[in-house]
Amino acid sequence: MTPNRKRRKRRVPNPRMSPDGHIVSFRRAGNGLPRSELRAFATALVEEVSAGKFFECLITDDRELRRLNRQFLGHDYPTDVLSFPSGLGGPFLGEIAISRNRAAEQAGEFGHGLIQELKILMLHGVLHLLGLDHERDRGAMAREEKRWRKRFGLPLGLIERVKL
Repeated sequence: MTPNRKRRKRRVPNPRMSPDGHIVSFRRAGNGLPRSELRAFATALVEEVSAGKFFECLITDDRELRRLNRQFLGHDYPTDVLSFPSGLGGPFLGEIAISRNRAAEQAGEFGHGLIQELKILMLHGVLHLLGLDHERDRGAMAREEKRWRKRFGLPLGLIERVKL
């Protein structure tokens, strides 16, 4: 007779995740970023903000954000965060790209750390993936961003800064 053993569920890698199985990937993002902390934050966003719907996030440099901004939006300059909704419904929301260079500059400008700024940008991107649009929604996204920013203990968000 064999003892009754609990079967462990094997984690099946999601084909939409980065090759190493994470929803946050890093390309030309430089050294020194606490990757596990940023990945844990992304997981918290999936669990709490997007109700289990996942996304991919690329943290990279200005050159890549400039290329993406030019290719998809026709703007020939780097930006801090871009969101690309999947438009498919289902469990995959889409993709976010964040510039570490812009994040570092903005963190210095607003007096907080780079990691906090990367988290602010990731939250902002996820809210866009969920369909919110601060340019058209009469403050709905601003209210959501403020609520989640407070929940996660983050400083002023992007929308609130524009009003300063």
